Amino acid sequence: MASMSRIVRMTNQFHALWKWFLSFRKRDWELEDYPVYIRSQQSDLASAFDNPRFKLHRYFAQIVNWHITGCGDTREKARQDLSSIFAAIKSHKRETGKPLPRPGTRVPLEFVSQQRVKAHAELAEDFIHRVLELESAWISDESSLWDFHADENNDAYITKIKEIYGVDVSDIQSANLAEILERIASARK
Repeated sequence: MASMSRIVRMTNQFHALWKWFLSFRKRDWELEDYPVYIRSQQSDLASAFDNPRFKLHRYFAQIVNWHITGCGDTREKARQDLSSIFAAIKSHKRETGKPLPRPGTRVPLEFVSQQRVKAHAELAEDFIHRVLELESAWISDESSLWDFHADENNDAYITKIKEIYGVDVSDIQSANLAEILERIASARK
């Protein structure tokens, strides 16, 4: 958040420190136990994401020192969105047996697995060059065609995949790249 003023950053860090101290009073934390920063954001009309597929919400809510955000057209809706995202993360952490980060602490970014993509590393590299027409790209097991364009649909990429690899992937609704790579690889066998 480069545009965040020094005073706002200092206030957020003080708030994070205060929430960190308070976090020792209990072990099961809710969103209210975390320092949350809500700000309004302005649309850049020249932005590449000024597209019907993308909606820039007026407000942005984030847990300070953690890369979890929610958006909404009001401050309350941004906080509600953040709350539902937090609830999903908390549920996932419980299922996997991992603890939630202590409120106020810095939480590093976690990258999604690349295990399925790496199983077809050469194909993935070829796909990046020939289909996505990029020099390089970081693709995870959760990446999809949607991550690489702003069009209303994936038709152009689906057509290109069929032309290059002779494989129809139009039925893969998620457009998940790991699944697409697996389909192409199995068709080559």
